[in-house]
Amino acid sequence: MTKKSTIQIQVGLDEQRVPESIEWTATDSTQDKMNKAKAMMVAFWDGADKTALRIDLWTKEMMVDEMADFFYQTMMTMADTYQRATPWADQANDLRAFAADFYKKFEEKLKKENP
Repeated sequence: MTKKSTIQIQVGLDEQRVPESIEWTATDSTQDKMNKAKAMMVAFWDGADKTALRIDLWTKEMMVDEMADFFYQTMMTMADTYQRATPWADQANDLRAFAADFYKKFEEKLKKENP
């Protein structure tokens, strides 16, 4: 390995250890400052144990509609990644269809709550 890249994540916590701020930067980024985020999902695959290790955090300012958008976009990009990494485009399309249905149901709930 000739090069390494570092991703740094800083999470500001309140007294109850609830995230108030999330900031990140990467050594290969073109930005010189920390990037702000309202939520994050990080997953690592442990090949030895065959388990996914996850860190899911969101700040107090993350709104429900933003969370629905975040999940929708994450599922869609997961489908893209799965399609690039495997020969099974049909399963990637299944995930895209699920994501679209998920978001449609969210929009329907919003309409009922806010007529």
